[in-house]
Amino acid sequence: MQKVNTKLPAFVRQEGGSMEQKNLDQIIRETVARYMNRSLIVAGNWKMNTTPVEGVELFKGIVAKKGEVCSCVNFIVAPPFTHLSEIVKLSRGTGIGVGAQNCAAEAKGAYTGELSAEMIASLGVEYVILGHSERRQYYGETSETLNKKMAQAYANNLTPIYCVGENLEEREAGKHFDVVRQQVEEVVFNLTPEQFSKLIIAYEPVWAIGTGKTATADQAQEIHAYIRKVLAEKFGDAANETVILYGGSCKPANAAEIFAKEDVDGGLIGGAALKVSDFKGIIDAFN
Repeated sequence: MQKVNTKLPAFVRQEGGSMEQKNLDQIIRETVARYMNRSLIVAGNWKMNTTPVEGVELFKGIVAKKGEVCSCVNFIVAPPFTHLSEIVKLSRGTGIGVGAQNCAAEAKGAYTGELSAEMIASLGVEYVILGHSERRQYYGETSETLNKKMAQAYANNLTPIYCVGENLEEREAGKHFDVVRQQVEEVVFNLTPEQFSKLIIAYEPVWAIGTGKTATADQAQEIHAYIRKVLAEKFGDAANETVILYGGSCKPANAAEIFAKEDVDGGLIGGAALKVSDFKGIIDAFN
């Protein structure tokens, strides 16, 4: 993945600062930490949307716009399983990564309807989303299940995008830090240092998705910084290199402000990933 960005860091531009106004040592620390050690990623989770034909057209539209945005940003798309084979073929030579939205907790066997990590990887898929809030809420996924899925992903050389986040009740009760810590400790802390080095985290403020409530850029930064702090308790300085994506109703209108934050390394995008113009508009936040 591309890790070096020669453009002036977004957090300098967006926060109204200048090289003269900010402490030079701080600028250097922030730039090294964010723009050399961590990739910038915008991942589109298509969820249960688009037919294979529609998905191909959407992907072709994204490819057509890729050259118009900052080369510092890594693209990932996660289409439905029915599209994976064709999208992987189309992705070759484009620099766009392809991910699955889930994988089975078991390697093989009598598990009707399931798709194993080996099956997914055999298609040429590179990433897999695990622990998404919708999987936790609607399908009862637990840390026990997710530990098994993580093991399957790593055994098949898939890079997990592991989702964490609190719901509205937990946020209003002031339990958001506890919830996120538990989700990290019960799964991520079981990884080896080598596995951890390949992990991507996505924070989902479930309380701000489809509820009419909005997470501010400062709230995103607060929880992203906290996640990095918790990761550092187990993995030390390696936590500074972990990509943490924001996954809460990110749109072209708010992406620049959110992505400008020091500990936000991009986004896991849902609805806005289904329209080429919106997806490009979010990626443009890095320009």
